[in-house]
Amino acid sequence: MNNQSFLSHNHGSVTHTSCDDNHSHQCLDITGPAVVTVDGGHIHYSESFVMYEYGHAHHYKSVSGPAISLPNGYHTHNWDFYTSYNAGHRHHVSGLDMPAPSA
Repeated sequence: MNNQSFLSHNHGSVTHTSCDDNHSHQCLDITGPAVVTVDGGHIHYSESFVMYEYGHAHHYKSVSGPAISLPNGYHTHNWDFYTSYNAGHRHHVSGLDMPAPSA
């Protein structure tokens, strides 16, 4: 895979937020393309809304952690962020995204 096609990869994830105010929201996400970091690694940005449930939704804007190599030639990223404060509360989202091929 050449560097340009590697940088155009993205990741998906399907998870739920933390349970706050007696509920959670489904969070379906697709990241933006890879962004090279000063150490030669890469990260991804993501911005979206969690699923509209319980009469409201929450916005989020986040940055992944660095790539985590997997033994099969793929990699993943850790996410750890909070949603916007709506309807008197916010939610925490954390975990790994779906693996993608490494360069």
